[in-house]
Amino acid sequence: MPETEEAMGELMEAWGAWFGSMGDALLDGGNPIAGARTVGGDGSVSDGGGGANPLTGYSLIQADSFDAAVEIAKGCPVLANAESSVEVAEAIDM
Repeated sequence: MPETEEAMGELMEAWGAWFGSMGDALLDGGNPIAGARTVGGDGSVSDGGGGANPLTGYSLIQADSFDAAVEIAKGCPVLANAESSVEVAEAIDM
């Protein structure tokens, strides 16, 4: 999280610009995730999202292809931090 109000404003502006650039492709802007626990197949529980995919938030988008979704994800403000990453996954309509 940004340390100053100015930095927070810049971050919120970046998110707004990214959301706006997607148009109708943005289905749900999502939310940040404040905490997580991972439940293992053996019933064990670990704090802090210690699993292979520790989520910190989500957004739902619609794209014509998986590659198109990856291109959209490249604009995510999270990637301004070189140590961050964005995972793109396809949701299967069941």
